[in-house]
Amino acid sequence: MKLGAFSVSLSVKDIYKSKLFYENLGFHVLGGDITQKWLIMKNESCIIGLFQGMFEKNILTFNPGWDENGKNLDSYTDIRDIQKQLKAKGIKILSEADETSEGPASFTIEDPDGNPILIDQHR
Repeated sequence: MKLGAFSVSLSVKDIYKSKLFYENLGFHVLGGDITQKWLIMKNESCIIGLFQGMFEKNILTFNPGWDENGKNLDSYTDIRDIQKQLKAKGIKILSEADETSEGPASFTIEDPDGNPILIDQHR
């Protein structure tokens, strides 16, 4: 199962303060739109997302079909196949991707400690 690029999506109170803080740690903006209150930032192979007012908790995020630079991968496991495999293993899907669809989709699960995990395919 190929989950794609990994990042931590942080729920922040002030995107401008958070951007400056992470820039001081050596991160640079990889994508996003600060006026929409979200940014993707990178420092070497570490990726974080900053999201103001979009969700309550920090989220572990995987992006099937993307590498750590947001570039399309030639080979990847489609999100619907990942979802089917996890269901077969007895993992509860909190919000499901439509398995009859194609292209972009997402679903969420939680680890045993209640940490949310977003599987988010953009292609």
